[in-house]
Amino acid sequence: MQLIYVIFVTQMLNIHNLSISFQGEYLFEEITYRLGAGDRIGLVGKNGAGKSTMLKILAGDLQPDTGQIAREKDISLGFLRQDIDFVEGRTVLEEAYEAFDKIKALEKRLEEINQQLVERTDYESESYNQLMIDLNDVQHQYEILGGYNYQGETERILLGLGFKREDFNKQTDTFSGGWRMRIELAKLLLQSNDVLLLDEPTNHLDIESIIWLEGFLKTFPGSVVIVSHDKMFLDNVTNRTIEISLGKIYDYNKPYSTYLVLRKERREQQLAAQKNQQKEIEQTEKLISKFRAKASKASMAQSLIKKLDKVDRIEVDDDDNAVMTLKFPLSVNPGKVVVEAENISKSYGDKKVLRGVDLMIERNTKTAFVGQNGQGKSTLAKIIVGELSHEGNMKLGHNVQISYFAQNQAEYLDGNKTVHQTMIDAANETNRARVRDILGSFLFRGEEVDKYVKVLSGGERNRLALAKMLLQPFNVLVMDEPTNHLDIQSKNVLKEALANFEGTLILVSHDRDFLQGLTKTVYEFKDHQIKEFLGDIDYYLKERSIEDLREAEKKTVQKETSKVSQGSNKQSYKDQKKLKSLNNKLSNVESNINKLERTIKEIDAELAANYDATMAKPNFFENYQAKKDELSKLMVEWEKIHLELENYS
Repeated sequence: MQLIYVIFVTQMLNIHNLSISFQGEYLFEEITYRLGAGDRIGLVGKNGAGKSTMLKILAGDLQPDTGQIAREKDISLGFLRQDIDFVEGRTVLEEAYEAFDKIKALEKRLEEINQQLVERTDYESESYNQLMIDLNDVQHQYEILGGYNYQGETERILLGLGFKREDFNKQTDTFSGGWRMRIELAKLLLQSNDVLLLDEPTNHLDIESIIWLEGFLKTFPGSVVIVSHDKMFLDNVTNRTIEISLGKIYDYNKPYSTYLVLRKERREQQLAAQKNQQKEIEQTEKLISKFRAKASKASMAQSLIKKLDKVDRIEVDDDDNAVMTLKFPLSVNPGKVVVEAENISKSYGDKKVLRGVDLMIERNTKTAFVGQNGQGKSTLAKIIVGELSHEGNMKLGHNVQISYFAQNQAEYLDGNKTVHQTMIDAANETNRARVRDILGSFLFRGEEVDKYVKVLSGGERNRLALAKMLLQPFNVLVMDEPTNHLDIQSKNVLKEALANFEGTLILVSHDRDFLQGLTKTVYEFKDHQIKEFLGDIDYYLKERSIEDLREAEKKTVQKETSKVSQGSNKQSYKDQKKLKSLNNKLSNVESNINKLERTIKEIDAELAANYDATMAKPNFFENYQAKKDELSKLMVEWEKIHLELENYS
């Protein structure tokens, strides 16, 4: 007997004939696709193509003009937005716990029931008996939902995203926008959603957090739709690519890099087929013209006309080739040495970031700052441009005029101003007349200049911030992760403009593709110090015997987080396995401690309510004392596991 297996692919979302327009122009029109279980989609396209808008429609934040989105019943969906707003006064842990709204509601209900049990004395009444039943039901629901484990899981996710334990009880409003985004991402990952919508999740993550997120998403059992311009992240995580271009979508069941090759091949095939078809059409049209002139051939001409009308004309996929035009002009020539730093040190409280750093940068050089986040790259950049106080001597050369592009440069733009007003306010008498030309070169044309900054996409804001830089004279450019939010074409344009810039460039980045061939000197930041490599990024990687920047930064992380990583690869694997085992043990012990503490609390409440009746129960005191002894043992075990874990931190 032959068995036939039928595999049903769950369609979590079915998007049919979706259209949306702004100011009378369609962003996309009659788009149809399906999102199935296990799909990890990279949603790509140029800035302003509609990627974030698509996520907002899928999340229900925005209604389309036409079309439908059909969801499977009981599908839960989580959306990581670019703009987040926290309630003031909560700590990091408290905000992360907001992911567990059902568990928190049950905790509140448990507290109410226990309070009533303590206060009431009508033990024989039906309502009191109902309270005991409710208590049992709520505790059962609480356990099913993971109420005894959610705190440990929250800490695991926060640590994975780069937080330290000492950060957990700090107020969320003391953290920068990037770190607040991590808290929001943690909440999203803790909610056990079926579908995740992630809008630029890597923009504010350092390298180890990106690697951690990649691992999480690779094993995520649901579906993911990711908007990102990080090619490596897309290739490592996604198994499908959807590009939005000129109001249409192109859907391939391949990661981004493979998709680019297939898309190019498809367009070349379309062009070749269209060319051959056009030749045939032209030959047929010549015959029609020839036969029309002769009465005896008129019927044949009509036959050819009908045949031509039935031809299905081959269309070639449209390419959106519009790119910004960018050139950084040199203001004046500075002296030979533009930056001279001696014995620079910087600490944030007890945390030492830089110690005794010496640096000299000469004019017309292009320098890259690389290394793990938190090692001082951005800190030194801010010291150079005069934004941070420091120890040691920092001297700028003669005639040096610095322009600084910060990681969060777009956040400094006023959302209540229009694009045009933003530029006019930053211009002076000599360049105010050129504002519209500059905006046009950055793809802000026609009515787009009247858009408010707050409605722009992240990439459009970055383009506006770059345009604004051109209104001030400079001969030294200091840029900290300038490619955040920029689409891939814009990245390429920026790279070319920086390569042609005749002044001095200091560039903080972990994007190897962007740095390749761009800088001639690399400074690696590590252990509060910097090390100079006199060559480009490929030379640096070769000297470090590694293939890419991620590996360099990952090695730094491994060295700092594991005291035994100097052993063999086999030993490192054992350490990881041991660490996982200890974390599992800790989670189990914490769960048992929580259960015992609640049990003892309930017994204490029972004793307070009716001491004599409770003490009269058989073996009550022995059982009560046994639970307390077990709790003491678990607390000792908890401390022991924590001490072991400290050996791996």
